[in-house]
Amino acid sequence: MVQRVSTVAFEGIEARAVDVQVQVAPGLPAFNIVGLPDKAVSEARERVRAALVASGLALPARRITINLAPADLPKEGSHYDLPIALGLMAAIGAVPHDALSGFTVLGELGLDGSIAAVAGVLPAAIGANSRSEGLICPAACGSEAAWASPEMEIIAPSSLIQLANHFKGTQVLTRPKPGVRSEAPGAALDLADIKGQESGKRALEVAAAGGHNLLMIGPPGSGKSMLAARLPTILPALAPAELLEVSMIASVAGEISNGALTDRRPFRAPHHSASMPALVGGGLRARPGEVSLAHHGVLFLDEFAEFDPRALDALRQPLETGEVAIARANHRVTYPARFMLVAAMNPCRCGRASDPGFSCRRGPTTRCTADYQGRLSGPLLDRIDLNIEVPAVSAADLILPPPAEGSREVAARVARARALQAERYAAFAVPALTNAAVPAAVLEEVARPDKAGLALLRDAADAMRLSARGYHRVLRVARTLADLDGADNIGRVHLAEALSYRALTDEVRRAA
Repeated sequence: MVQRVSTVAFEGIEARAVDVQVQVAPGLPAFNIVGLPDKAVSEARERVRAALVASGLALPARRITINLAPADLPKEGSHYDLPIALGLMAAIGAVPHDALSGFTVLGELGLDGSIAAVAGVLPAAIGANSRSEGLICPAACGSEAAWASPEMEIIAPSSLIQLANHFKGTQVLTRPKPGVRSEAPGAALDLADIKGQESGKRALEVAAAGGHNLLMIGPPGSGKSMLAARLPTILPALAPAELLEVSMIASVAGEISNGALTDRRPFRAPHHSASMPALVGGGLRARPGEVSLAHHGVLFLDEFAEFDPRALDALRQPLETGEVAIARANHRVTYPARFMLVAAMNPCRCGRASDPGFSCRRGPTTRCTADYQGRLSGPLLDRIDLNIEVPAVSAADLILPPPAEGSREVAARVARARALQAERYAAFAVPALTNAAVPAAVLEEVARPDKAGLALLRDAADAMRLSARGYHRVLRVARTLADLDGADNIGRVHLAEALSYRALTDEVRRAA
């Protein structure tokens, strides 16, 4: 007789159903696992054997074969431990044969019979709910799984003994409740902490309101990193659909702690030594990279020009399409990657090119600046909507009292602008929620400038040699500026400000 247990294999954030088939047959004692298992799955033999012994059970001296179907799908990870163990327990009569029907099972076993947390519980729970199945998962992941549906049956034991007693009826495991991660009080940053840099705060507000990419260039210590760190404080909370997408990516990556989710938008700030697979995803298991972990949030790249140029150019496709496809010889995985790119860099290697009267030892200051900024490719710069200079803060600015307007006031304006965009694009039946993500065909319908603005845009397009992408990105920023003003139409003043954010891109491209 073959005992069957349902589990999952992960392809990106999708959980594919896997059938664990357990056979205990006469023959010489053996324990074999087939079905393209990786090293972690093959080592499950020893973990399962030790966990069963610690739980007071012993494997029979017979030939044990575990088949993971479909056999041509690679099986990776330690979450196959629990379904294999439960299949063996059902095969030897330790739990009822029909107790596991209608459940998807995943979990890692310790040698003492405990069940440890695994990655990917939320996508597994959503997949199980779509198949009208319940879920058996580790107790540490129960709060995460409870977000999938309030009606589905979820069993979250902390050990094999607890699970066996639950099936026998001697112990009842209650359904876990959805967990919410609370932020530590007093740890929040605020725009009121920054003195001066009014133009930088304005650009930050525009970027947050429309989901635009932002590049800040300025000398060391001018406050670029401080501005970027406070961007999440003015962004609206995640919508329910966004929360689900972000949490599924975090779950697959093992980034959810104690099964608790949060509606705070992600803020990822990798070091400039990050490799291309670290940024866009990859590795042996095609794990999500920083661009996917920043989905619906912010990817902050400090010391922008110090990153590997090949890694930066790998961002071009995700910035345009909102997803990243990782292709390998034996499989292809696609992860969502709709993020705001916020970058900061010095004007040159020493960072003093913008100082009045400064003369660089390497030669003319313009040449030093061109060499340093030339590390950024033109196609990448063309995808950045807002480019600003962040000047050094003077001592006179630091002596002034804190500004009266902080993150709360700016966040209210950003929320109003985003609400206008969500309402507008709902009428067009497009999934985009921001001006930065709306398709070009819809953008031309909602971002038509008036006569004066159209004349300005035509002259600027010729003078600045705007590409087709640059033209549309100017329209996107102008539409956001109009939304911040509560205006239905795009005027000349909105286009003038949008073009001013594009002027620095033109200068950097000429320098390169």
